[in-house]
Amino acid sequence: MMSTNDQKRPFRAAITGVGHFVPEYRLTNSELEKTVDTTDEWIRTRTGIVERRILKNGATSDLASGAINDLLKKKNMSASEIDLIVVATITPDMFFPSTACVVQEKIGAKNAWGFDLSAACSGFIFSLVTAAQFVENGSYKKVIVVGADKMSAITDYTDRANCILFGDAGAAVLLEPTESDEYGILDHIVRCDGAGGSTLNILGGGSLNPATHETVDRKMHYLYQDGKAVFKVAVVGMADVSYEIMKRNNLTGRDVDWLVPHQANKRIIDATANRMELDSSKVMLNIDRYGNTTAATIPLCLSEYYQNGKLKKGQTLVLSAFGAGYTWGAILVKWAI
Repeated sequence: MMSTNDQKRPFRAAITGVGHFVPEYRLTNSELEKTVDTTDEWIRTRTGIVERRILKNGATSDLASGAINDLLKKKNMSASEIDLIVVATITPDMFFPSTACVVQEKIGAKNAWGFDLSAACSGFIFSLVTAAQFVENGSYKKVIVVGADKMSAITDYTDRANCILFGDAGAAVLLEPTESDEYGILDHIVRCDGAGGSTLNILGGGSLNPATHETVDRKMHYLYQDGKAVFKVAVVGMADVSYEIMKRNNLTGRDVDWLVPHQANKRIIDATANRMELDSSKVMLNIDRYGNTTAATIPLCLSEYYQNGKLKKGQTLVLSAFGAGYTWGAILVKWAI
């Protein structure tokens, strides 16, 4: 697989801005104890989650727009400067128009074009790799990548195994070109395996199973997950790809300042850090406060840690995720701001 190091490009794509938006309402483990057969201790022990945010009124485009507006405010930048908007999501406002078009109109990015990209929990990884190509080849100078999902819209809150996992959020990064070899997206590995489709999916609502009374009655429009099956492959896949991107760039755990993992399960995150021989102090975590926000988890970590002064210019990051598809991947980043 060709990396960005394998060929000379006019520019390197660097993350030069971050922003995020989370709803106010907190759905705690204690509240879930009242509706399904679970306990706070059980959820904390197996997932690391304490609470998650839920968007009561609004759609994924509101989460994405909120995140981008936060980024623009922090950068003192106008939406009219944006060239391209890539929205990573599996909960689009509707089939069409794309959520990117809805977001473009909401934030007033009159000079931007955009599109949605669907790769579930790997959505931000796939979108960042895709968006970087437009910057690296010199096509565009200001590209927004936003991960946003209203997971509460596709979660069955009578399903005790899955309703504890997910929350709603949006988070965004700005990509800009740099001629420096010291900063930016240095390398990436992205993979998929469609054989995993039967263990994590939403079967209803598409062209295979259009919406009917039967699909609604059978709860086919909610997320389905075989948790044990997904855990077995995710815990290996995410750890392996993170280790692989380190090794092929001649890095060890000592060279990595931060692992920025998809926030699906604390045990998967721990296994990835162990494979990389990373101390837990080098792992970005916010799963306890937000749960799994799917495409938003990685940029949400980046935005929060940067805002809190923990993420500093020149640090080496490994971004890593595993999701439905199956999809998985890792990105090596040298932080530029």
